[in-house]
Amino acid sequence: MLNPKKLIKMVRKWQKVSALGRRRIMSKNSDTSATADSPSSLVASKGHVFMYTTDGKRFMVPLKYLTSSIFRELLRMSEEEFGLPTDGPITLPCEAACMDYIISLLHSRVPREVERAVLASIASSRCTTALAPEGLNQQLVLYGF
Repeated sequence: MLNPKKLIKMVRKWQKVSALGRRRIMSKNSDTSATADSPSSLVASKGHVFMYTTDGKRFMVPLKYLTSSIFRELLRMSEEEFGLPTDGPITLPCEAACMDYIISLLHSRVPREVERAVLASIASSRCTTALAPEGLNQQLVLYGF
């Protein structure tokens, strides 16, 4: 499991990097239209951090989401798969569709039981839609209140 002290240290490092403004975090497959004239696309907003998925999509994640058990597990899996980045972006071992779903769940403040179910899903399928059989790619509603 990812040590909370390591997580805090990693987040603080990324905050410092984003505050400097000189070092810009760019996607590996970024287009050349992003210039220094558009700082909002290069530096995360205050209280946020950029994270990338395996398919190269960038997400601006609020720092408060990093304390959730779902992100702790994703960061632990990322550390196992890619190692801790020393000079590059944080890449999570999931696809953009999965990341969208996780962020929407955390945004809507789902109960702990739902978080545990998502954690079980992440651990078993490595959070990719490519691993699911053809008929199971539909999203299931886990809560209905």
